[in-house]
Amino acid sequence: MATNKVTFLPHEITIEVEDGQSVIRAAMNAGVHINASCGGEGVCGKCRVIIEQGQVEGGISEQLSQEDREKGYRLACQALVKSDVVVRVPVESAIDRSVLNLAKKPRRTARIKQVDFESIKEQGLFVPPVEKIHIRMEPPDATNHQPDVTRMIQHLRQHHGEHGLEVSLAVIRKVPHVFREKDFDVTVTMARPVRPSGKTRIVNVQSGDTTDHNLAIAIDIGTTTIFGQMVDLISGNVLAEYGDFNGQISYGEDVITRIVFAEKGDGLDILHKAVIKTINNVLGKIIRRSKVDKDNISMITIAGNTTMTQLLLKVDPRFIRRSPYVPTAGIYPPIRVSDLGLELDEHVTALVYPQVSSYVGGDIVAGVMGSGMYRTEKLTLFLDIGTNAEAVVGNREWMACAACSAGPAFEGGGIKFGMRAAKGAIEDFSIDPVTLEPMIVTIGDVRPKGICGSGLITTVATMFEFGVIDNQGKFNRNLKTERIREQDGIWEYVLAWKDQTQVDRDIVLTEIDIENLIRAKGAIYSGCMTLLEEVGMNIDDLEQIILAGGFGSYVDLEKAMVIGLLPEIDPDRVTYVGNASLMGARMAALTNKIRQEVVAVTDMMTNFELSETPSYMDHYVAALFLPHTDMNRFPRVKARLEQLRGAMG
Repeated sequence: MATNKVTFLPHEITIEVEDGQSVIRAAMNAGVHINASCGGEGVCGKCRVIIEQGQVEGGISEQLSQEDREKGYRLACQALVKSDVVVRVPVESAIDRSVLNLAKKPRRTARIKQVDFESIKEQGLFVPPVEKIHIRMEPPDATNHQPDVTRMIQHLRQHHGEHGLEVSLAVIRKVPHVFREKDFDVTVTMARPVRPSGKTRIVNVQSGDTTDHNLAIAIDIGTTTIFGQMVDLISGNVLAEYGDFNGQISYGEDVITRIVFAEKGDGLDILHKAVIKTINNVLGKIIRRSKVDKDNISMITIAGNTTMTQLLLKVDPRFIRRSPYVPTAGIYPPIRVSDLGLELDEHVTALVYPQVSSYVGGDIVAGVMGSGMYRTEKLTLFLDIGTNAEAVVGNREWMACAACSAGPAFEGGGIKFGMRAAKGAIEDFSIDPVTLEPMIVTIGDVRPKGICGSGLITTVATMFEFGVIDNQGKFNRNLKTERIREQDGIWEYVLAWKDQTQVDRDIVLTEIDIENLIRAKGAIYSGCMTLLEEVGMNIDDLEQIILAGGFGSYVDLEKAMVIGLLPEIDPDRVTYVGNASLMGARMAALTNKIRQEVVAVTDMMTNFELSETPSYMDHYVAALFLPHTDMNRFPRVKARLEQLRGAMG
């Protein structure tokens, strides 16, 4: 996509943005404050800027007089960059000059890492678990009347060196007709064994040459959402993808609630059918979008947390939540999709990622493997933040892991106006340290209706930096602004007034919201610190952080460190891998190497039950402040706070 340069005056800051991005988003990413509180709807009229050079599209509003328009005034939230532009932020829209230079820190998001298919091939790892071989056999006649299946096996042995072959009953049933459709010209699909000593299974036969069409499906079963991808095993490309909310949500937002539901009556069967229904919906979508023949789908790889996996397989999960917290199984054999109720052809096999413990499941194993953590020499912290939070510390030599009971705050749970990342969610925030007026940006650039996880982190961090809240998350009652107020005994800050929202009421951030965020970030940070301490290491030993989860790509890393969610580390050493569980499921479809190594990887992942680790509670209590009781753990945050507070007097 084409990019353009945007220069902001009088700040002399230039940033490169994609063509068509709004000026307000460019300003937010550049660390330039422009007053704005309607989320990009264009109704508050506070984000007036002057376009001195270049072209923008839109931004002309009834909020602007004809004289303003002639002078080049535009609303920053409505003006889309269409060339290199120079934007002047007038005094009425800008932040106070005395703290300008201290406040203008550009956003730092993690570098995004994706599956590098070319690298997989270069390393010799591209050996999919299923392979197609085209064969032409001599048809039977009066002198050669071998059984069809025997004829196929002998041909594969003689011409392709295939030995130790097994044939399923489903294949045997297809053979008589398929072989004769094109006079014994067929394609054989074979599932490779995990171990070299294992047997190769013939799982499908098709008439003619279909070797150019070998497909797999990768599925991530999350507590909240289920995502699927159609993967081309010839090119390595994703042909289609789709996500949907997990139908089990109706029976509980979190895994514990669902386990309790599964224990009652036919609850297990209900939850099993709910997840299967959602997966089948996802499968239908990606099959239609990729326009493929279902008969060419050879396998499905699945990753999910321990509870989601057992509910998928209709295995009673009740002992997951009872001490000593053990899952029913760690490793699962290949499973016929017909046994699960998945709407795929009978020959398709499901490969399910194994798990380490009750709360470190196949999704985390998939993430560790898909991200390449298990092959690196670098001391790595892998952190997956979603409905639950899991941490893994280590490298290719060893790994330690734990689940952190963070709660749902990062997905909007427990926050008065919290919501998942969706249109209308406040995702970015800045504040004028003098007037305390906000600058907010919403997903979709529409009026706000709530705040999502990344927006919550940025908002709380920014308020803390400028002294709006203290290190316990309490509002400074002495500040002169009508945005900080007490309602029904609870102090809050008005992010957007009623007439600027979609919800017909003021959108606020309360002290209770901030307290819930502090608890959530404290659980994650203390989990990481406990893991490091248990293996005799500390933050300074970390060489990289791999961040996974639904909102990782949007989190301002500096802000995450300001509140103490992440350990203080150079942001350049943080990589975002997105949905790591889905990435791992896709990798398992592309390379049999993953399957061969996954058991060894799970064996080396030492699990720590944090509730039974004495030092965890000490770390947790110490982390219930912004960013921490010991500011020396966050020297850069400490220095910045001193600089800001000094400039503000």
